[in-house]
Formats: sequence, structure tokens, C-alpha cells
Amino acid sequence: MDYSIIVVGDELLIGQVTDTNSGWMARHLSPFGWRAKWVKVIADEPAEIERALDEAFAQTSVALMTGGLGPTKDDITKPTLCRYFGGELVRDEATERNVAAVVEARHLTMNAYTLDQALVPTSCRVIQNQVGTAPIMWFERQGKVLVSMPGVPFEAETMMRREVIPQLMRHFHSDVHIAFRNLVVTGIIESLLAMRLDEFERNLPSFLHLAYLPQTGWIKLRLTGMHRDDRVLEEAMDTSVQQLHALLGRAIVADDDLPLAAIVGNRLRERGFTLATAESCTGGNIAHLITQVAGSSDYFVGSVVSYATRVKTEQLGVAEADVERHTVVSQPVAEQMAQGVASLLKAHCAVATTGIAGPGGGSDLNPVGTVWMAARVGERTASQRKHYPGSRDRVIARASTDALLLLLDLLNE
Repeated sequence: MDYSIIVVGDELLIGQVTDTNSGWMARHLSPFGWRAKWVKVIADEPAEIERALDEAFAQTSVALMTGGLGPTKDDITKPTLCRYFGGELVRDEATERNVAAVVEARHLTMNAYTLDQALVPTSCRVIQNQVGTAPIMWFERQGKVLVSMPGVPFEAETMMRREVIPQLMRHFHSDVHIAFRNLVVTGIIESLLAMRLDEFERNLPSFLHLAYLPQTGWIKLRLTGMHRDDRVLEEAMDTSVQQLHALLGRAIVADDDLPLAAIVGNRLRERGFTLATAESCTGGNIAHLITQVAGSSDYFVGSVVSYATRVKTEQLGVAEADVERHTVVSQPVAEQMAQGVASLLKAHCAVATTGIAGPGGGSDLNPVGTVWMAARVGERTASQRKHYPGSRDRVIARASTDALLLLLDLLNE
């Protein structure tokens, strides 16, 4: 099923806010075989909204819209949709009760603007917003469906998962089974990976498709299948995944559709290991990635952001002689940082980074973008030197990813 996305908001067009809604909508719907065919960001103007709806319905049967549903005068989506689909704006009692409940739960005071959120077009079916005051509206006309949602990402995404997707699946029922498999591949660039898998792809059954989804420092392979016979589909998927493992071996580090930090966390939890981080150039970013994962307290004990050299030597036990001999950006320092933080925080595992994120501070020996990283699991330590081109943010992001991949490789041994 193809669908369109319309994102409404002047703030998006001037760069004040970044559109994240279209991305998560596509991610949530793709497992059901739905494809975003058309995406458009438009201004808070009635003519723009109506024109976008015409364009969307000319190409797809479903349009998903976010934005323009707040309690202020500049949010004009509801009256525009009322004109477009017909009917009139009326105060809906069920929506008013829902708005009052949300306001009370947030310990706020109801005002006239918030109360007007209960005004909805008679031409729509309301899906009550359980986490906000702006109602979600379902419109139908000549077999076409529009779902209008608030622009606040948390509200829209929560209600999309809870209510909108299930209702879309029931409305557009299909007896075709859909299956996905995801493999995380490292240590090989996309073009060489495609060459290695050329024959595999040519021999895939017609109902299977392999996609390459490059990430920062790794590649996700997504195998998608659609078939009316669930048993045939699952057998073909299992066989294809086995073939990929045989072809790529240890280049496949995980069979998960999860963020890298979550994959690492699952390995740690499976083995009953704890983790600590010692970060210099990454400035705590690895710890941030780890603690973004719900339940990371099961295995993550803490971090030392050893930005200054004296913190490395005094707190982590890095030998001053090695700093003088090899510089602070070196293999011995990175490995001692990992060993030191594991000992200090009594963790089974550790990762450490030391480098030059830039834009200044480089040398002939260690130019800007140079990072040494180390990972430790028990008494085993692995380390590597990387050089990353680009901005300071890019160096930090790439180093954080590669440090986690280094740890994952040790955990997989």
C-alpha cells in the first residue's frame, strides 16, 4: 500500500524546527508493507493544505497529515479540512471530555483556546488523543482516507502506534503475509558488499527483496518478503538468512532491527556482564547512546569523561611514561583507559576513546580526526586506530559507533 505524508508548519520551512514526523511514520508503516510514495512539507496556509491534499489523493489512497492542530489562531488545519471535506465545526462532547481529562492529568488549567480543541468537523471521525489535547481526525471521501494528527512528535507517534496503524490495517485489510529480517554488517563498504552478494540477489525468489541501508559505520541488510502462504514465506526467509550468514561470516555481527547500543546491551545482558566507559574525545557520547536504551541500568554502571590528561593518569591509572612516549592519542593510552575504568567501576567490560575531534589540535603524528579506541571484555582487550574526515560532530559520532562495534565483536567471540 502506497501512502502520502503531508507535514504542516511554517516553522519547518524556515528551519526553526526539523521534520522528524515523516521519518518515524515511514519506519512504523514499512513493516506492514506500506510505502511512503510522496512526502511534502507545507506552510500554514489553507490554499497550500488544499493543494497538497489534491496532489496526495491523485497519487495514493491514504494521506497522513501532521501539524496545524494547536490551540492558537495560527493553526488553521481544522477549518481548512472542514471546507475541503464538507460539514461544519461543532463542539464534540466526547472530545471535550478527553481534553478535560488530559488537562487535569497534566495539572493545568483549562482556558477557552484549549477548550476549542473540542471543535471538530462533522465530516470526520474523531480518534481521541490520549496524550494531548488536539484530536486526531479520520476523513473519508470516494475511497480516499486522510488521517490528520497533531504536529508534536511524541503525541503523533504515540497515537500512531496505539490507534492509527491498527485502524489503517483493519480498513485496508490484505491477506498477503509480510516478513522482515535484519542483519547488521560491518567491516565492508556498501559497493563491495553488493558485489559479494550479486549472485545471491540474482537467485532470490521473486517475492523476496534485499535492501542496503547504510548507517554510520555499519550497514543494515533488510530482507523483505511478501507472500500469500505464510509457511512458504517463512521457509524462504530462513533459507536466505542462512545463505547470507554463510556468505558473510563474521561480517554479520547481529540479527536485530535495533539501534547499535541496544544490540550491545542485549549481548551484555545475555552474558550477565556489566559495562563502563572511559571517554576523552567522544565526551560522554557513548554513555549517552547506551543510556538512551530503556533497561540499560541492567548492565551499564557508569562512565569517566577523562578529557584532561591528568584525569587519565590520576583516575584511570594511565602511565605518565606512556603518555610522554606515545602521546595521549595512542594505543597504550586507550587500552589502559579501558582497563582502568573497568577496574575503577568494577565492570566486566569497558570501552575507551582518545583522539582529536577538531577542528584544531592536530599534529603530523595525529592529525585532526584521529581516534584510538579500545574495548575490553574480561581479560581480553582489542584496540584500533581510526581517522575520520569531516566535522567535529561527525568524528564524535563515528568514533562512538566504531567503539561500540569493537566491543560487540569481542562479545560475539
